[in-house]
Parts: sequence; C-alpha cells; structure tokens
Amino acid sequence: MKSKEKGFTLIELVMVIVVLGILGAVAAPQYVDLQSDAKIANENGVSGAVRAGITTYFIDPARGNKTFPAALDAASNAICSVTNSCFDTVLPGGIRDQWTKVSASTYRSPRNGTNVWTYSSTNGSFSKTTA
Repeated sequence: MKSKEKGFTLIELVMVIVVLGILGAVAAPQYVDLQSDAKIANENGVSGAVRAGITTYFIDPARGNKTFPAALDAASNAICSVTNSCFDTVLPGGIRDQWTKVSASTYRSPRNGTNVWTYSSTNGSFSKTTA
C-alpha cells in the first residue's frame, strides 16, 4: 500500500497569495482614512475640552467674580511640548503635543495645520476658522 502525500498544490498557494494581495489593496486606503479620522477626533476632543475648561473656569466659586481667563496659558508661540504646555490655564496639565500656539490667543490644530482656533477673553469663545 502506497501512502498518499498531503499538502497544497502550487496553484492553491498562488490563489491564496492573490486573495491576500487583493485584501491588502482594499485595506491600505482604509488605514490612511483612519489616520485622518484620528486627527479630526483629536481636534474635536481638545477643542471640546478647552471649551469645557473655559466654562469651568468661569463658574469656579473660588474666583467669585465670574470672569473668563485672560489667556488660556502662558506658553510661548511655538509647538506645544512638555516644556511649552498649551491650554494649562483651563486644562489640568495642558496639551503637550501636536498643537501649535501661533499668537497670544490663536492656536493651530494638528489636522494638517489648516484649522486655526481663536480664543476671546471677552466672551470666552474658542472658535475655529479654516486657514
């Protein structure tokens, strides 16, 4: 009695490689979109947290007079970092990466640097404009 060898044929292996290649070609653009979505989510999360921090600062009973902060931080005009923390007046610890402080009340988001956010200490607004 002869034993039959078991295994995959060459055509079966080639077909598996072709199917994996097609799946990879479909998945790669989805991964790129995930990175873009993550930057959008970061921008929305930080801007929402800053707005909430401004409101919390305004209603803090320790301050008593219900004023908006004069500035959102004491950071210099540069990329936010461990040594240049942005938004630390309204967020504990502040933001230490991805955002850039452009001027005393203007910030650039990490989303390809196209969105600029401006703070107004007069009414406490933190609003976006597209550059």
